[in-house]
Amino acid sequence: MSRIPRRVRVVLACVPGLAAVVGLVLCAVGIDRTAGDAGRSVAARTAVGHRAAKPPIVPRERWLGDAASAQPPTRYAGRVSAVFVHHTDSPNGYDCADAPRIIQYLYTGQAGVRHWDDIGYNFLVDRCGTIYEGRAGGPDRPVVGAHTQGFNVGTTGIAALGTFTAGVPVPEAMTDAIAAVAAWKLGLTGIDPRARVRLVSTNSLSRYPAGTRGTFTAVSGHTDGYWTACPGAALMARLPEIRQHAARLQGRR
Repeated sequence: MSRIPRRVRVVLACVPGLAAVVGLVLCAVGIDRTAGDAGRSVAARTAVGHRAAKPPIVPRERWLGDAASAQPPTRYAGRVSAVFVHHTDSPNGYDCADAPRIIQYLYTGQAGVRHWDDIGYNFLVDRCGTIYEGRAGGPDRPVVGAHTQGFNVGTTGIAALGTFTAGVPVPEAMTDAIAAVAAWKLGLTGIDPRARVRLVSTNSLSRYPAGTRGTFTAVSGHTDGYWTACPGAALMARLPEIRQHAARLQGRR
């Protein structure tokens, strides 16, 4: 038998590993086929040292209670390149003390009724500015969510508890909290919240065919990536202010 060159043997040995990576990036909302980094910001290569403080985050155990259901292993991306902002399309007149119960209700609807693998959002923010850990896997890590179909890999989903259609006031405490999470998560990889980033779509049901690149602001609304009115016109109108606030929290001008 002729001897196989060493270079060929190395390539063949890598094939099973590559197949395993592809298998790890399935997403709860559709199928995400892009492993690791969802997009690399040009600004990220030059913006070094702009990290924001980690805000106080209520752990998921505080709202999950006994509602937990079995779920598959957490999926991780290589990094977080962008943030998508959402609203939960639920009533606004809640007492903030009831926020854990509301989040548990959302979890039950998504992980139970809809049979998702977990709550879709990485973080949720109530109208008093309290930040809650959503999806399991660790708030410090680049957890793959189920919040923006086609762009779940390498992004973080932050949901505002409530409905923020045109004309509805968005509490200042809520926008401040969204900015704090965005500044911290994007700062971990040196991304300016106002920068333009390119993300690769993983699902043709998004606004972009699978495999194509879309250009977004690092803090974008759900509607920027998917055909939806979320996060509502009122909250979308606050995104420029949220980006500026997040940039200041990173020590930028």
